[in-house]
Amino acid sequence: MTDASSAQQPVTANFINPEALHHPAGYTHVVEVTAGRPVYIAGQVALDRTGALVGPGDIGAQARQVFDNLQAALQAVGAGFEQVVKLTYFLVDATQLPVVREVRDQYVNTQQPPASTAVEVRRLVRDDLLIEVEAVAVVASLQPLTTTA
Repeated sequence: MTDASSAQQPVTANFINPEALHHPAGYTHVVEVTAGRPVYIAGQVALDRTGALVGPGDIGAQARQVFDNLQAALQAVGAGFEQVVKLTYFLVDATQLPVVREVRDQYVNTQQPPASTAVEVRRLVRDDLLIEVEAVAVVASLQPLTTTA
């Protein structure tokens, strides 16, 4: 008997760091997707499922909540961080990126990290938020997309 997960065709992505570009630390310059369905995850912030802020003033705690939220969003489409091909970080203070990377490394494949962009912003949607992260993942194309509210 074959279950649905074993019947799925593998999602294929090539993680490329061209020789003509500097060696990246913690991200990949180019991710070429050759199969699968794209999934776009809205920017996630450090709010728990009740809408309460997690980690006021603590970038590490906020980053953990953000990555937990991303993980929940990925699981909603039957994916995990191994299917993430792109992350975009919005930080109120870009000097905190090393702390964010420490947290990120607990979630992503550090041998083939996704393509990434980090941007320092003046503020996020709320003054007490320090970080927002959006993701793009690629999942197998066996099931039709559904809408849930």
